[in-house]
Amino acid sequence: MNWTREVSRAVRSTLVLWGVTAIIYPLVMLGVGQVIFPFQANGSILTGAQGQPIGSALIGQPFTSERYFNSRPSTTNYSTANPLADEAGILRTGISGASNLAPSNSALLDRIQGKPDPNPEIAIRGELPRLQAAGIQPTADLIYTSGSSLDPHITPAAARAQIDRVAQARELLPSQLEELIRQNTDHRFGGIWGEPGVNVLKLNLALDMLKPSNS
Repeated sequence: MNWTREVSRAVRSTLVLWGVTAIIYPLVMLGVGQVIFPFQANGSILTGAQGQPIGSALIGQPFTSERYFNSRPSTTNYSTANPLADEAGILRTGISGASNLAPSNSALLDRIQGKPDPNPEIAIRGELPRLQAAGIQPTADLIYTSGSSLDPHITPAAARAQIDRVAQARELLPSQLEELIRQNTDHRFGGIWGEPGVNVLKLNLALDMLKPSNS
């Protein structure tokens, strides 16, 4: 056996496989993605009325204004939220992932219910009081964080629970918002897998396009 020839053959095989798997295949997949799935291949970026990037449809953003449908709480600074203004203390981890707080953990109850306010510097404003003050019937996804803390969706029930508040703030008819939620509801994949969800960023972008009912 000629070991030189065997070594040469092994080197050539390695180079060919490296070229196919590390160069040709990735470039082919890149080209296919850009041609067939350009939106998904480039991060599923949503744009505003002026064409400016607003965010990814795959990553949640914090909405708390009365003029918008609110997103679910997050345990991480998953978008443009300011950790320094994090009254509920839910953005301090800075990483994707759930809080891993058990239902019996007092920190979870503080986050949801809020603490008494003897000292405003350490008081925590809970999600439940905030929702109740806004007249929103709480749903689980408006109180508890998601497993990834990046979830861009809320349930259709959570969106409908906010209709009266948003309609009043924007002078819209509730029926307009009902239809908007219906149009922006992602249904089960293939009609079988998953649960229906409403992408909050898509919904709020569509909301900005609606005109007041008295216009």
